Amino acid sequence: MIDNQDEQRFELTENGFLAWAEYRIRDDKYIVHHVEAEPPLRGTGAADRLMNAIVAHARANTLIIEPRCSYARAWFQRHPDAGDVLP
Repeated sequence: MIDNQDEQRFELTENGFLAWAEYRIRDDKYIVHHVEAEPPLRGTGAADRLMNAIVAHARANTLIIEPRCSYARAWFQRHPDAGDVLP
């Protein structure tokens, strides 16, 4: 996973296809407002792997993630162990 700061999105490439999470930085929080994967990756778990990588990145860099999109909010509900990166 890379943090594409120019595009303000986290990106994960698998098999030549992209999954990404768009964010904005506000009050030292990464506000994730959209998570998406290219059609060939949908249903493969790519977005889940992306979210796991985002959490690992947040932990390594002491970042706070504020999920705003429905996928990211639902993902954090299913992964309470990742709650340490939430506000």
